[in-house]
Order: sequence, then C-alpha cells, then structure tokens
Amino acid sequence: MSVTLRIETEAWRIHLGNVFGETQGLVPVAKGNGYGFGLARLAQEADLLGASVLAVGTADEVAVVRDAGWAKDIVVLTPWSVADGVDLLDDDQVIRTIGRLDDLAAAQAARPDARVILELLTSMRRHGLAADDLPKLETRLGDLRVEGWTIHLPMSGPPEAHLDEARGLASRALAVRKAPLWLSHLSARDYRALAREVDVETHLRVGTKLWLGAPHALRTTARVLDVHKVRRGERIGYWQRRMPTDGWVVVVSGGTANGVALEAPTAGASLRQRAVALAGGSMAAAGLALSPYTLDGRKRFFVEPPHMQSSLVFLPGAATVAIGQEVPVELRLTTAQFDRVIG
Repeated sequence: MSVTLRIETEAWRIHLGNVFGETQGLVPVAKGNGYGFGLARLAQEADLLGASVLAVGTADEVAVVRDAGWAKDIVVLTPWSVADGVDLLDDDQVIRTIGRLDDLAAAQAARPDARVILELLTSMRRHGLAADDLPKLETRLGDLRVEGWTIHLPMSGPPEAHLDEARGLASRALAVRKAPLWLSHLSARDYRALAREVDVETHLRVGTKLWLGAPHALRTTARVLDVHKVRRGERIGYWQRRMPTDGWVVVVSGGTANGVALEAPTAGASLRQRAVALAGGSMAAAGLALSPYTLDGRKRFFVEPPHMQSSLVFLPGAATVAIGQEVPVELRLTTAQFDRVIG
C-alpha cells in the first residue's frame, strides 16, 4: 500500500545540471517537504551539483541536511529572532537572516561577529527592513559579518517590474554597505542583467525551477487496493453518500497523510481561473469533487473526501481496474508526502 514518486534519475540530473550550470551563483533551496523528494535527498543532490551553499527554510532544517551529509555553508531563510536562541548564531557554517532592527541589535548582543544576511522589505510585505531603516544601519552593524542583502520578490506581475524593484532596493542597500546580493524569483535573464550592473557578488536562490522543472522525469502513482461493484442509489463510505449510477467503488492508496487533494488557497487572477473555480464550486455543491486519480484513462470523482491513507473513487459503468494496479495520481509536490521515492 503506497503512494510512489518515481524519478528517471538520469534525465532529472541532466536537468539539474543544466539549470545549475546556466546561472553563476545559483543557490539550491531545500525546505519544507523537500519539494516531494525529502530534504535529505536534495542536500545530497546539491552536493553532487557542486553547490557551495545550501538554503533551508527554518532553523530546524539545518540538522536534517547536515545528517544527510551536507558539510558546507547553510543559509536559513526565515529571519532570526530572540525566540530562536543563539545556538546557530554561534555556528560559523550557518548564515542567519535578519529582517528587523530589534533583531539586529539582539543578534549583535548575543554574538557580535555572527554571520548574517540582511533582508530588505519588498512588495511581498512578508519580512524585511523597510527603506526608512536603511540609513540607521550604518552605525548599527558593528562587527557583524554581513554576508549580503537578500531580496525576496513576488512571483506574479510583469517581470520588468520585479527587475526594477530589485534594482531600486539593491541601489539603496549597496549605498549603505557593499555586500553580496541574494535574490529570489528573478528570471535567469533578469538576474544576469542585474549581476552585470552591480559591482558585488550575486546569488540566485532557486527551488521549484531546479527540483521540479523536469516533469517528464517524474511520475507519481497510487495502488488500487480494492474494488467493489455498486448500484445506483446505494449508500457508500463514512458519510453514506448515494451512488449516482451503477459502477464501481475503487479503493486507492493515498489520503490526507500523503497530501491528496491538498491545494494552496488561491484567488482567481483571470476570467478563466474564476470560471474554473465557479464550476468547481458548483460540483462541490452537488456532492461531486474531482479526484487527482486517473482510472481507465480519465480522472474520476471522489465518493467522499479522502481518508487518511486511502481514498474512495467512483468508476462508472463497465470500466474496470485491477487490484494491485498502479494508477496515476496528480499531486502538488510541494505538499506531497510519498511512501516511496524510487530513482
């Protein structure tokens, strides 16, 4: 009983090498569920690529990638605060992000020569020092080892707006302290353009495009665990829903524990997206929800919401599947938890 990610390793690694090789200063990002592969696997792949620094999301992920064999520099993307303690400030292979003046002072008091990156507040409005904070930094950095400025840009909107925003923030920051620039969510072309314009070292942090940019090399499947013939009107499942017609209830591996049917909340940004959302809402109101499982060549509807480790899917008419059969399941890899990763 398993949900499986199969990797065509050679094709995947060719893609990784191409992305890594085309961008000087690329920093692989390994965070969260490791983009479906697991943090340990990504740390090992980053080492094979020859990366000299790895970015992780949180302080707790430092130990995970180290246990996997990563022995070089690590940048922690989530800004440090007093609540995090000082252990990693004392670690000379860990670079902490600072996003507030109060945290800067606290870090300086705890470890005056800590390695830090200063995050600038962008139009993301998530973390970072505001433009008004920058003049105050000139006298507050002391002996801190400032490894650079980090600029985390939004992903939507015109690319030229992102480049313009990065240029403006970089100019203001470099007027305070000449230090490397660490960027996220710039295209490779715009990143190279900015790198040519500044006289400091630059880095581009990349996660999704690196690890998930070769979908042809990845295949996700679930297993058919059981099949039951049902008739129209028969009640099925935990919630005893009536079947709309004769067919089969197919029990497949994978449920909430694997991230099945788990999606990030989004707002429709286009008329088409809004129409799809409206249609989906109408189906949900009628008790129908399309599953990510493909049975007999088509995606099929859930009988009811997925269980923890399995799901009930309705297969109408005379179509058939076999117990033990591996069937495609479409998962959002940044939220998926696989029972097996092969390759």
